[in-house]
Amino acid sequence: MGDDFIVETKNLTKEFKGFVAVSDVNLRVRRHTIHALIGPNGAGKTTCFNLITKFLQPSRGQILLNGRDITKTEPAAIARLGMVRSFQISAVFGHLTALENVRVALQRKQGNSMHFWQSDRSLDSLNERAEQLLADVGMLEYRDTAAGELSYGRKRALEIATTLALEPEMLLLDEPMAGMGSEDVARTAQLIRRVSASRTVLMVEHNLSVVADLSDTITVLKLGKVLAEGPYGEISQNPEVIEAYMGHGVGSHA
Repeated sequence: MGDDFIVETKNLTKEFKGFVAVSDVNLRVRRHTIHALIGPNGAGKTTCFNLITKFLQPSRGQILLNGRDITKTEPAAIARLGMVRSFQISAVFGHLTALENVRVALQRKQGNSMHFWQSDRSLDSLNERAEQLLADVGMLEYRDTAAGELSYGRKRALEIATTLALEPEMLLLDEPMAGMGSEDVARTAQLIRRVSASRTVLMVEHNLSVVADLSDTITVLKLGKVLAEGPYGEISQNPEVIEAYMGHGVGSHA
């Protein structure tokens, strides 16, 4: 049934001055799952992601969110509909503490940006929810630390907390492990698994070990088209996928 899928694309296509970056992509993201979008360099992953999140407008095709056509909807309106892209919409302010960053996001959710300039007493009313969100991402002990002083991995955890403040039904993660050391990768993977318990996650990720461990479904793109789709055990044995990665170890979690 259609309502099993929170996001669907139909013949999604993007051309740049005659170059077809994404070609007739039909993607269906099942509700309450972690769905990964992978592929070798130049596969069209980022373009596809930007189309779904409306940072790019498709040349043709259709994008549905909960059965609603959002093909021409602006990114801010899509966020209000419950689909939020982390690391893009959620800004972290380096001079503010972790708690203050989450409070700003909560104010945005309330639609009261002027709240930012109100008294400390007014802002304190948001503290309980902000502390709960920090605890959800394992960041409560850093509540009073300036965001600019956090490690790269913890800064990303804070970004997820600010995104969760918007109460998204679907969370889109653009290369969440990029630039991380192994300790931060493990911590962030646990975090993604935890936050996915009550929402849907679509992510673009190069770390195939993370993809293997986290994803329910994987869509592999090559030259802008869907090459294969399925669970990791299935796609990692697909000869076309192995060839596309040219021995980069898709079957060995490289």
